Amino acid sequence: MAKKVGLALGSGSARGWSHIGVIQSLLKANIHIDGICGVSIGALVAGCYAAGFLEPLDRWARRLNWSHIIGFMDVMIPRSGLIEGERMANYFRQNIPDSMIEDLAVPFAAVATDLKTGKEVWIREGSLMEAIRASISLPGIFTPCQRNGQWLVDGGLVNPVPVSLSRAMGADIVVAVNLNSDIMGKPRLRRMADPPKNGRNGENQRVQSRWQAFLNQVAQQRNLTSFKNLFQEQSGRGPSIFDVMATSVKIMQDRITQQRLTVEPPEILVKPKLAHIGLMDFNQAEESIEEGKRAMDLMIPVLKDLLD
Repeated sequence: MAKKVGLALGSGSARGWSHIGVIQSLLKANIHIDGICGVSIGALVAGCYAAGFLEPLDRWARRLNWSHIIGFMDVMIPRSGLIEGERMANYFRQNIPDSMIEDLAVPFAAVATDLKTGKEVWIREGSLMEAIRASISLPGIFTPCQRNGQWLVDGGLVNPVPVSLSRAMGADIVVAVNLNSDIMGKPRLRRMADPPKNGRNGENQRVQSRWQAFLNQVAQQRNLTSFKNLFQEQSGRGPSIFDVMATSVKIMQDRITQQRLTVEPPEILVKPKLAHIGLMDFNQAEESIEEGKRAMDLMIPVLKDLLD
């Protein structure tokens, strides 16, 4: 009996475009993907592949610029997240038929986290778009997704590289993609400004009014520079609010990933070199995709040996 290949796509924000290159490398090598699952951005790419939307996603991602990114961001006054996420979800609903997961040609599943219990949630049926929306809900950035009476957030909080889910879907050989293997302590993080020597963290009594004024400016004017400042590190001013929240989550995920991969090792572990790409650099898709191809190409001979 032929061995089944399962693909487990990990979390990693903008670095996740490299998943597209990984899949393209497998297809070019004529390796059949018997099942695919993902977490966060991995769930998005996995869902698009299962729905037959991978090549249009590739073309769309390569064209992304900051103006496009802003167009998807429905920034709100902080409640349970900075971004509602409905504009992005609606775009994909308009371009991908919102199929039921159980009807997809390729078996698909996504990982989310139950915000109330902290338990890992495997989404293997129901709306494809709802599953993706739940899995990408990075805490503090995207608002949680309500599904079946649960508030769901990013699955990377509990299972950043879902090897266990891929095995549960019947994979004999799991090809897992870890997007964050080389980011901690690397040059991008070292460029963060040192904290002030006087110990102050920059807060003062006017911080709340400034934050409100900034949100009003973005909402009313859609100011590109102001919006980018929210998500990108500024020279001499230290990490952005997004860097602080997202990198904190990535530190936690890095530790969880190391532990889970030790207990649940995949047959093939793909580790694209993406430390120089920021968590919100969705406009660098071409470089990410090509790095995904390169990293998977290196592992193709090993995978073919396992299949033989």
